[in-house]
Amino acid sequence: MSRSPAREGYDLEHFVHDVEGIVATGGSERSVTEQVAQRLRDLLAAGLTLDPGMVAPRTDTYVMRPLHVAPDGSFSIACAVWNVGQSTPVHGHETWGVVGIHSGAELEVDYVKPERAGEPLVRRGEAVWSPGEVTVCCTTDDDVHLVECGSDVPCVGIHVYGADIGTLSRRSYDPASGAVSWFTSRWGTPAAP
Repeated sequence: MSRSPAREGYDLEHFVHDVEGIVATGGSERSVTEQVAQRLRDLLAAGLTLDPGMVAPRTDTYVMRPLHVAPDGSFSIACAVWNVGQSTPVHGHETWGVVGIHSGAELEVDYVKPERAGEPLVRRGEAVWSPGEVTVCCTTDDDVHLVECGSDVPCVGIHVYGADIGTLSRRSYDPASGAVSWFTSRWGTPAAP
């Protein structure tokens, strides 16, 4: 399954095949996310080309469009797009996730996951991710963050999750009160040409 980052022809189809194999083989969450992260670095280094409709920002909110959803729901690959000034609410994922930046920059603000309901959130830190950079953004048990466009151009990220993120019920947090509400990110459709 190993491929060189410079390998000509490493594309989304190869990446999907590799992620299928990694997920099917299983292992610890850390092992799975490290392997997926390396393949995502390979994909971005090879010059991933995306259709204009997949990378077009919306004017009203950020959008996640499906690049691939495993038929059994074991993983999904999203094209996540934020326009300048757009952000997510503070949220968790309830699964593992790996993010790579295709274009623009993504600002991630990380919070300590509260031990009890109703505790105000404590900010842990922040990072700015640039084109070609890849990070393990979330784990099943420790994951609370906010993501926003961190550049003066739209941000496009490739997000890989250990579930169908377009149907998974997830937590959203009010950072001041720690109040939790549940939501589901629905898949967006490609923009019309």
